[in-house]
Amino acid sequence: MNNFSTPIIILGGGLAGLYCALKLAPLPVTLIAPSSVGTSGASYWAQGGIAAAVEEDDSPEKHAFDTIAAGAGLVDENIALGMAQEARSRIQELLEFGAPFDRTKHGVFLPSQEAAHSHRRIVRVKGDSAGRAIMETLKKKLDATPSINVIEGATAYKISKHNSHSLSVFCLTSDEKSIEYRCACLILATGGIGHLYSLTTNPLDSCGAGVAMAAQVGAVIADAEFVQFHPTAIDIHTDPAPLATESLRGEGATIINRFGHRFLIDSDSRAELAPRDIVARKVYESIQEGSGAFLDAREKIGRDFPTRFPAVYASCIAAGINPINQPIPIAPAAHYHMGGILTDACGRTSIDHMWAIGEVASTGVHGANRLASNSLLEALVFADRVASDIKKRQIARSDYGVNLPKSNTPNIQSSAIITEIRENMSNHVGVIRNKQGLSLALKRFATLYNKKKPPVVQNMLITAIFIAASALKRCESRGAHYRDDYPQENPTLGSRTKITLNQVLDIANSCI
Repeated sequence: MNNFSTPIIILGGGLAGLYCALKLAPLPVTLIAPSSVGTSGASYWAQGGIAAAVEEDDSPEKHAFDTIAAGAGLVDENIALGMAQEARSRIQELLEFGAPFDRTKHGVFLPSQEAAHSHRRIVRVKGDSAGRAIMETLKKKLDATPSINVIEGATAYKISKHNSHSLSVFCLTSDEKSIEYRCACLILATGGIGHLYSLTTNPLDSCGAGVAMAAQVGAVIADAEFVQFHPTAIDIHTDPAPLATESLRGEGATIINRFGHRFLIDSDSRAELAPRDIVARKVYESIQEGSGAFLDAREKIGRDFPTRFPAVYASCIAAGINPINQPIPIAPAAHYHMGGILTDACGRTSIDHMWAIGEVASTGVHGANRLASNSLLEALVFADRVASDIKKRQIARSDYGVNLPKSNTPNIQSSAIITEIRENMSNHVGVIRNKQGLSLALKRFATLYNKKKPPVVQNMLITAIFIAASALKRCESRGAHYRDDYPQENPTLGSRTKITLNQVLDIANSCI
């Protein structure tokens, strides 16, 4: 046993994990991530910005109202209001850390408009570079904080209860050795589930590991069926797909088909600024019909594209598309998971000594459909709350450390299984769903569940089962969950899904 001096472990190197580690200082923290901390996760790639009521005619109450409306009846209204009320403080703190938000020379914010927001309240950096700028700012702060010990290149695959007052986390190193870390407080900030789908905007590490690990130790999972598909992923056959930020539509870009027709306006007066689930479905349908879908910024943005949206411009140019004078081919891609590990208002899970923050958590703030740019805000608010909650506790300092087992994890060929999971999720648990497709996916998942495979792949499969089983159970359409066999919202089903591993496995096995 090689002891090290930290009772607190954070899994994940994105915004939620870094911000929580900084807020926990000077308490000693070990932050474990599968890749480079601060520069490789979904937070770093985020383009839009952080939603916050920063203009005089806006307010946290209006922000909360829009959040609740987007969530289609499943948002916890108190949680939404509390988050909106804390938004300005979190923005101010990032400013103090050095985040270069877009402002006038007098220091006034220059927020943008995004879909389903009633005001311009998206605080940005250089138009589409908020995530990168914020993460680089926090990484500098982290490097200068001696209480934070960073371990990169370790992939967590299992959590267990070590005893009544501590937990163990098992990680795989790059050479496939298994390491056990023990801690008094465990914070999951492992990110989303995008790579369970064939087409996603998420980085490779977003494969649902946190949900699966928590579920296997007994945690309750909430709202797993609600997966948000971003309607304007740039469709250039890359994995992951680059994103054309929603701010482009906020600044006037339109969506057209291959015939130049602006088809969204046919079904919704809000057209391109309708909620993401509506836009995603219509884009998906246009593609399925053979008419294609394209984001057209030629008129409203035109020659200003390189300076106003440099990240999107670079992605387009790399693919041989000049958005100044060409429409951008788009398709809906798995982008954000509203569901996750059930937490309370302080980020506590149903397992003692374990918290969850960021996309892996289900706090009740997103409901059935996340309001644009609320994700980074939620990560900040709940990271701050978790740090405050832990600082109030008496933390056991004697039962933690690291154990290096002699045996390695068996190397099993798994690429075919991963491909099958992703194809089934895209084909049957995607933008449009129905009983037949969901049952087919679950039947195959139930068969795969009992096959020998690496633990990382087993975690992907478990989270896929949670999403598909929860979607089969919800016999209605609500928010991002759309079933063409139940196309209407059912008022009697207006409550959150809360489910365990044994329950979803029962649903999957019933499909065999």
